Amino acid sequence: MTHTKLKSIGIGECNWTEGFWADKFKMAEEVMVPYMGDLLCGDIGHALNNFKIAAGLKEGEHKGMFWHDGDFYKFIEAKTYIYAYTKNAKLLSEIDEFISIISQAQEEDGYLQTQIQLRENVDRYENRKYHEMYNTGHLLISACTHHKVTGKDNFLNIAIKHADLLHTIFMPETKHYARFGFNQTQIMGLVELYRSVGDVKYLRLAEKFINNRGKYEVKHDSTTIGYPIGDMVQERTPLRESKEAVGHAVLALYYYAGAADVYSETGEKALINALDLLWNNVTQKKMYVTGAVGQAHYGASTNLDMIEEGFIDAYMMPNMTAYNETCANLCNAMFSYRMFGIHGESKYMDIIELVLYNSGLSGISVGGKEYFYANPLRMVNNTRNYNAHENVTETPDREPYLECFCCPPNLVRTIAKVSGWAYSITNAGVSINLYGANTLKSKLLDDSLIQLTQETNYPWNGHIRIKVDKCKNEPFEMAFRIPNWVKTASIKVNEEPISVEMISGTFARIKRVWKKGDIVILDFPMEINLVEGHSRIEEVRNQIAIKRGPIVYCIESPDLPKNTEILSVYFNGDAVLEEEYESNFLGGISIIKGEVLLRKDSSEGMYNTVTKPVWEPFKTKFVPYFAWSNRGQAEMTVFMPVVWR
Repeated sequence: MTHTKLKSIGIGECNWTEGFWADKFKMAEEVMVPYMGDLLCGDIGHALNNFKIAAGLKEGEHKGMFWHDGDFYKFIEAKTYIYAYTKNAKLLSEIDEFISIISQAQEEDGYLQTQIQLRENVDRYENRKYHEMYNTGHLLISACTHHKVTGKDNFLNIAIKHADLLHTIFMPETKHYARFGFNQTQIMGLVELYRSVGDVKYLRLAEKFINNRGKYEVKHDSTTIGYPIGDMVQERTPLRESKEAVGHAVLALYYYAGAADVYSETGEKALINALDLLWNNVTQKKMYVTGAVGQAHYGASTNLDMIEEGFIDAYMMPNMTAYNETCANLCNAMFSYRMFGIHGESKYMDIIELVLYNSGLSGISVGGKEYFYANPLRMVNNTRNYNAHENVTETPDREPYLECFCCPPNLVRTIAKVSGWAYSITNAGVSINLYGANTLKSKLLDDSLIQLTQETNYPWNGHIRIKVDKCKNEPFEMAFRIPNWVKTASIKVNEEPISVEMISGTFARIKRVWKKGDIVILDFPMEINLVEGHSRIEEVRNQIAIKRGPIVYCIESPDLPKNTEILSVYFNGDAVLEEEYESNFLGGISIIKGEVLLRKDSSEGMYNTVTKPVWEPFKTKFVPYFAWSNRGQAEMTVFMPVVWR
């Protein structure tokens, strides 16, 4: 028995047909995955070479970050999803070749970590800075996905062998391994393996890693030297007592997602109580308007532990120095998706949609070959003195390869699988979670067929048409998500208005005897809104951002007069804003036209005497945040100081 209100649809049961996500999937299939393969299977990314060397198929030494194996597993997962939707046999053959090499690299007892196997004088599980658990988690997840899609056991057997070794080493209570569950991706992986093969020992081991948090004294020992301890790595406060998101944002959110997976199988009340508090803390006190999380590259937790790439104090939301690692943003969506399945509430899907259209997608160029690791809300020239050898993450422009390559495959696998989030099966019928032109062919809980066709130009237009192609003859419910940004919404069935509660941030539920050919029309008027931050967010006091539907907009220097500094841009609060779709601009986007005021009397001093500023009106356009930095290096800002006249 699982303790969830919703059931995910199967891989391949929902297919994008046209429009925004169909275009992104097509680019993933034709550009993103092949290009990434060229990198990771060649001498630039070197990830496959590491496995070949460990397998004895090639001479050389390990290259790349300690977690590079995990990046390659994510790439395989992305490729597997593309195969699931396209059935391209060539992809499956390539994946099988990878699996064969990985199998040969695996040691007899199941150990598989090239960053350790290819180093002298480094033992297994000697120091958690080598990220063995991270790699393990992605190995297990990728292998289970492969098994689910193909029905084959070749990758799954590698995962089982490796997980069995993990159980042998980490299930006993031993001092050396007590605090070793660092970078807790293995929790998700172990639960996924439990779901795939049914062996409860994997679930129990996942619980063990959760139970170890906060159980031991936080001080440096031989396993921790060389990396921060405490809140940074999720080890100070027992999870069931946690109320605040702390530390490295990716570690935290992978951990919470794994704990949500454990709750889904065990139903332990203390776990979900803590996760509810943590989700609220993340999304209500430490999340940007774009759905991004992880405010700072360096800082301290409220317990004064050093943190990197992570959460700092509530409402402390810098713009220029915002870190917002792409992986962290995607993890925010992953955690929310699990909470959505558990509770069935629309608010979780609102966060997922916010991330997908903004802080997630901003991590890759519209052409699919250049990446951002960090995603600030403001970019000012010369604030990031990029040196590839010293700072591989905070780049002023998108890069064709990031030495720290965890984010690109994470994003591409998300794009490849996101149609699986569009619908859920409920106890009463089916819920429509994400909007985009697609077809659904699935089964309700009673095994009856449900087939739907969705037509829409969402997110640029809020008109959605859903046609019933096949369904049972008995009554069942269709639940339609009303996004939290919607002010007024309407719904019709077969051209007749339906009397049903239409509340923003909830599901509108219609239960009836549905018939083939029934057509549901949803209309979500997409007004252009000005958004301000909470009054405690000092960094955006008296500033606004622009949002239309689920899309957050920004202004960047290519749309300003030459040599205009982004810090000289003020928003004219009385200006009329107009939306316009441009099919041949930045991959096809809706822009917003409006007027800004350019301040002409700025001074270079740190503090200056001021009189009434001199303004120059300028008509310009605002572009979706995800599409910025696709026209060369640019200055950009999401929030602008506002002038009301």
